[in-house]
Amino acid sequence: MAPSADTQPLKKKPENETADEPEENTEGKGLKRDIGLLDGCNVIIGCIIGSGIFVSPTGVQEQAGSVGVSLIVWLAAGMFTAIGAYCYAELGTLIRRSGGDYAYILEAFGPFCAFIRLWIEAIVVRPVTVTIVSLTFAIYVLKPFYPDCSPPEYLPVMLAVLLIILMTAINCISVKAAKLVQNVFTYAKVVALVLIILTGAWLLIRGRPENYESFENLWENTPTDMTKISLAFYAGLFAYSGWNFLNYIVDEMKNPKRDLPLSIAISIPVCTIIYTLTNVALYTTLSPEEMLETPAVAVLFANKNYGWFGLVMPLAVACSTIGTTNGLILTSSRLFYVGAREDQMPFVFGMINRKTSTPIPAVIFTGLLSMGYLLLSKDVYSLMNYMQISYWLAIAGAILSLFWLRRKMPNAPRPIKWKNKPKFVEKISECITIFCQKIFLVDYNKDD
Repeated sequence: MAPSADTQPLKKKPENETADEPEENTEGKGLKRDIGLLDGCNVIIGCIIGSGIFVSPTGVQEQAGSVGVSLIVWLAAGMFTAIGAYCYAELGTLIRRSGGDYAYILEAFGPFCAFIRLWIEAIVVRPVTVTIVSLTFAIYVLKPFYPDCSPPEYLPVMLAVLLIILMTAINCISVKAAKLVQNVFTYAKVVALVLIILTGAWLLIRGRPENYESFENLWENTPTDMTKISLAFYAGLFAYSGWNFLNYIVDEMKNPKRDLPLSIAISIPVCTIIYTLTNVALYTTLSPEEMLETPAVAVLFANKNYGWFGLVMPLAVACSTIGTTNGLILTSSRLFYVGAREDQMPFVFGMINRKTSTPIPAVIFTGLLSMGYLLLSKDVYSLMNYMQISYWLAIAGAILSLFWLRRKMPNAPRPIKWKNKPKFVEKISECITIFCQKIFLVDYNKDD
């Protein structure tokens, strides 16, 4: 059956398209290179800071056991994210094709591995993340109405479903409307975190003993089971999700050679500092036991410090989760488009409605999957662990493609190199090289 007049089918990828050629859009017009350094930083920071920081502290504390391990997990998760982001910086400037890590795996390992990656992202990672964020929205919205007890079991699910339906409808109706929602709700999450950090700083400066109680026994209840620490790490990593979204639009950057690595170098440390300081601030008011009593730690923190003004916190978090849900559904359509373009997804997912210019089939499919996961599990933390395993296995595949592409394309231009390394890094590298030469009796053959 031929496509109707109201649907615009995707364009097939030209047979002679190379890895370094930017993708054309569906209207035949080239993508504008209007994203600069500041825009790149905003994309990364805006995608990372979402609902995770408001729900993950409870999950991290539950598995980490002690305050000290919890804070180390937040720092370690930020460092781990920075390593992954650096690898993606090289991949993003080497393979300038839409689709992010899917495009990298496709180029390095072929269509089968890319097919697995695509369907994990589309069927598991994206919809499960939407489910987690929508549940977080419901938890924070209901907390002021049920301050001392849990709400009825069906109520958070109903609110989460309503949010998914609303955001799905907006993304079906208009791309401009979806972007407007994203812009309006972007600042709420930053305001909420800055408020928490400043409050924590004031409490520490004031110097009352009750504000230091959580830090007196930093390592008490530290787990000996590495499984628990791994799960704490997973919960922390969830809060950093979104760090690779800039790679989906690298061909729209004005100067990706300079701005992509700089955006990463600026944004990841900023997010790591904000997250760590936020958790330090939370511990000035809440004990580890209190953090385990409720997933809405920011609301409990606000109620203890702001009185009636504490109502601003669930409102800010709700706005943050609305924006995150909208952004996830908005960006998922790009992934479906690329998959359909490579003939690895049903052709209908690559179709765009001519009147609304939105990929309605892909948007609705994402929304339905997200609501399906709500029926399977209503526990935010089990969903978080389930999603993280799939997500980071796929990230590992993309990073493996980096090393394979270095071998497969040794002479390809690679603008992302850290040439001016710190002296101590060069010294350590030199010592390791000399040690390996002596152990394995190897040398560099300059004639090769």
